[in-house]
Amino acid sequence: MARYTGPVCRLCRREGMKLYLKGEKCLTKCTFERKANPPGMHQQRRRKVSDFALQLREKQKMRRVYGVLERQMKGTYDKAAERRGATGDGLLAALEARLDNTVYRSGFAKSRSQARQLVAHGHITVNGRVTKTPSYEIRAGETIAVRESSRDASYFKEMLAWAKTQTRPGWLEVDPDAFTAKVTSYPDRGNIEAQLNTQLVVEHYSR
Repeated sequence: MARYTGPVCRLCRREGMKLYLKGEKCLTKCTFERKANPPGMHQQRRRKVSDFALQLREKQKMRRVYGVLERQMKGTYDKAAERRGATGDGLLAALEARLDNTVYRSGFAKSRSQARQLVAHGHITVNGRVTKTPSYEIRAGETIAVRESSRDASYFKEMLAWAKTQTRPGWLEVDPDAFTAKVTSYPDRGNIEAQLNTQLVVEHYSR
């Protein structure tokens, strides 16, 4: 399945919550409050929601929050299932440890899709080496930075003020002026703010 390129506000309405897929616009020009219902025709009668539907919706919500395709999601789940600890927590931590998400969490991009584009275009380095793989899994001790030759671009000059206002998770130490972020520890469930029910996702893939 190809990556979704339609209006992302539909995805927020479908999942019944703000997914913050448009970055700053989600804070200033969000249409979710005006159209909270899912897109399409709506029936007035209440429908009973099955367990499978609940699990599917939660899995889709997690996919859309982190911007991954189904094949990527399933592969990440399989790796999490092989590790020690709760599979759901491991899955969420692995998604949080993606390079594109780390760039977003560092404040160098206003959305994960924007961060993914920066990585793919070669603007981001890991330990001084250009890495163009958005799914690259960061490790404790690594340093993420904006490429030296890219810092003079108008985009990053405008992003400096934005980066200084953002709050970061406890596993990142960011120097906005230097456009660098050090990974102090691997993400864990305790410092991930995403409002996702990982148990439902595990149940979906365990069927």
